[in-house]
Order: sequence, then structure tokens, then C-alpha cells
Amino acid sequence: MITVIENIELYRYEIHSLLKAFYPREDVKVLTAGDAAGNRKYQQIAKEPFMRVVFSDTEVTASFCDGSDTRSAAAEKGLSYARKSPELKTAVKHLLYGMLADREGRTLPWGELIGIRPTKIAMQSLLQGKSIEEAASLMMRDHLVSPQKALLSAQIAQREREILSGIHYENGYSLYVGIPFCPTTCLYCSFPSFNLAVWKDRVDEYLDALEKEMRDASRLMEGRVLDTVYIGGGTPTTLEPPQLERLFSMLETCFPMEGIEEFTIEAGRPDSITEEKLKVIKNHHVTRISVNPQTMNEETLRLIGRRHTVDEVRQAFAMCRSAGFDNINMDIILGLPEETEEDVANTLREIEKLSPDSLTVHSLALKRGSRMQKYIEQKGFSSINNTDGCMELAARAAAGMGMEPYYLYRQKNISGNLENVGYARPGKAGMYNILIMEEKQSILALGAGSISKAVFPEGRIERSDNCKDVATYIETIDEMIERKHRLGIGGCEN
Repeated sequence: MITVIENIELYRYEIHSLLKAFYPREDVKVLTAGDAAGNRKYQQIAKEPFMRVVFSDTEVTASFCDGSDTRSAAAEKGLSYARKSPELKTAVKHLLYGMLADREGRTLPWGELIGIRPTKIAMQSLLQGKSIEEAASLMMRDHLVSPQKALLSAQIAQREREILSGIHYENGYSLYVGIPFCPTTCLYCSFPSFNLAVWKDRVDEYLDALEKEMRDASRLMEGRVLDTVYIGGGTPTTLEPPQLERLFSMLETCFPMEGIEEFTIEAGRPDSITEEKLKVIKNHHVTRISVNPQTMNEETLRLIGRRHTVDEVRQAFAMCRSAGFDNINMDIILGLPEETEEDVANTLREIEKLSPDSLTVHSLALKRGSRMQKYIEQKGFSSINNTDGCMELAARAAAGMGMEPYYLYRQKNISGNLENVGYARPGKAGMYNILIMEEKQSILALGAGSISKAVFPEGRIERSDNCKDVATYIETIDEMIERKHRLGIGGCEN
């Protein structure tokens, strides 16, 4: 365990996140002097802290408790470093980052950035009239981001602006519909996901509740422009053809679907895809479909609990093409258990043969709610690793298929302290993916485990979540509806 003691609580989250970035396999605790002195459960772990951080009016000082390094940053004139401010936040992060980088003899690709949306920083610079190169340079200076990642962020931010040039920010919104059922639960998954075998007899009951929420929410959004629709999960294609037909009919009855820019469905699990289901989906004018193998290595598929084969991925992809889909995305995850760079290279070779229209490359994120944590406890961290080399392999493969990076985000506890990147051919980028990251348009989210996001004119963002448990969602659907009324999502004109 690594323990940091700060004299007063100011930037506990930032300190914790930076320590975890450098020491992802360690349990990190950030305590105040009061915690350590006044609470028995903290006294033992605080006896030999790794580091101390002291805030005062004139400076902030950090020191390793083994005496190896002590550094300070002085407060600018007129500022106090004993209370929160943007200047103090930057000073603390830069101070700790420099000390940790020197101690470990390495830097982090994303510098001291701990947020999930680095492209928003580059976007702000572009909106101020800066060039791509200037935006990248500012990220390097202000956040210690590597030249490669800073340039990638700025390039993607510029591409996002071009892709979303026709989106209705002023009076528009996007719609997310969650179908929280899967054939099995993957080892790494922490999303709302319920085994279809257990819930099969209650799926229609879930659709009843979803329809009630949908009808009320559609009235909230009357008069606003619906730009994109995304049906996610779970695995939406676990629904049987009649259930899919019902879902699409509900959407078409409640929402103005005829003018949308993009309509996506995740058909993520190849073992849930059939020709009959694809016919239903195509008949309802879905424009983008996602077939997600995560890996094209048979042994890894078995290990992570996906009960399908590589050949079934190929068959599912071929069925989607035969059904007439000309915008097919594929997801892969880098850093899966036991996989090497050669395994990643094999996955990419197999995907290149299929030639999808877009490719989303995820770095494995270790979530507490997933079964992956138990696996790590048994096998250790050494079996899980993503590298810059793997990310570069994916970037080259995407470029070879005529794709460019168009969106990027990061997650807590992400493998290799890296990122997730979406690549797409011209005209095939996923608009909803950008909108959910950019946070400039309201997202109306329906179904168990979904989170609605209201973006208000002054830039304020409010969120309202639906409960994750399916049974609770069904039983308390009136409360889920009331939450959206309290959020005021329909009344904001962003």
C-alpha cells in the first residue's frame, strides 16, 4: 500500500489519481493529518507514509518520507496555496508529476492529465483560433503531455469539429436506449449486463417499462431536433426478432426518427446475430452497426468468457454485409489477459481481411465491478499489459484500411496509462461517440443503467442516472421518469 498524507484536504482526488497512474498495481490511500491522527483504522497504514504534501498560504511542499526528495512551488502574488484555486491545482499536479517521474525514471504518455476527455482541452484552443500545432504545444506545456499524444488530441479535436458541423447544438439532442442483456458476462465487463438465460422470461416486461419511460421522455423533448440514436447494452441483439421489431416500433412512434443523422445499434456479440434479426434492423433504417470480437484469438475468447469462435465473428460480419450494411464498426481491446503484441498483430490481420468501416481500439480498463479483479488476484498483473507498441500496431492497421482517428477518451485504471481511440473511413465516423465525449449536446438516456446528461446554455452539465438493476428499474419506472423531469433535460436550450 502507498499512503500520502496532506496537512489539509484540498486535492485528494488529484493526488490519488497521479499516484495510481505511476503505481497502478498498488492500493493508494490519500489521508489528511486529521484522518491519520483521529481514526484508528487509518493509524496503522499512516505510520510509514510514502509522501507528505503540505499546503500553506505561501507555498505547497511535497516530500518523499524516505528523505530522497523534497520540492516546493511558491504561490503567486495575491494567491494563497492553502485553499483551492486553478493555479494551486496546476502547481500540485506539476510538482508531484515531476517528483514521481524522476523517482521512477519514466514519464507518462498523458503527463499529469487525469481526466477522461483530453480532446476537450485541445478543442478549447482550436475554438480560440489556435492552430493544431499551437493547441498541441499548449497541451505539452500546460499538462506535460507527450508530443505524440498532444498532436493526436489536437488532430482529433479538429476532425470532431468537421464531423459535427451540421449537428444541432442549439436545439438538438441525442438518444441512448439501453438493452442490458447478454449471452454471458465477459471477464472484464462492468457495464449493466444481465445473463439472458436468467432473464429470458422477463424481457418483455422490461420492454413494457422501457416503453413507458420512452413515451414520457418523448413528450419532454417535443420541439427539439433528434440528431443521433444509439441502441447499446448489454447486447441489444439478444432480443428476439419480434422483440426487436417492437423496440423499433416504439422508437418510431415516440420520436422523430425520419431526420436523424445517425442510427447505431450494437450487435456486439457475434453469437447473438442472425439473418432474421439483421433483416428487422435493416428494415428500420439503422445506418451503423457494431460487431465486436474484442480479440481474434480463440484462446483469449474462451478465457474472457465469450462463447463464440473467431469463425463466428467472420460469419456474423459477412451476414451484416449481405444484409446491406455499409457502415460496420468493430471493437477490439488491447491488454487482455495473456495477450502479447503478436496476439494483437494477429487480431489486426484478421480484422484487415474483413475490412470494416471503422475500428474502435480500447485499452483494457480494470474495473472494480468486473470479474477481472478476481482473475488478477489469482494470476497477478503480469498477465495483463497494453503498450505503446500495441497501440501503434492498431494505428498502422487502421491507416492501412483507409481510416483516420476521429474520437478519443481515457478511463480510470486504464492499461498502460494509454487511451481508447476510434478510427473510421471518411464519412463513417460514429457521431454519437463524439457527442458523448464532447459534452456539448444533451443526451436523453433510457433503460436500466443509462445516464441522461443535460447541457444548459451557460455550459453547466447535470446528470440523472437510471438504476442498474433490471428488476428495480421495472418496479420503480415511475421514479426513473420523475428523475428526468427534475433534471429539466427537455427545457434546456443549449
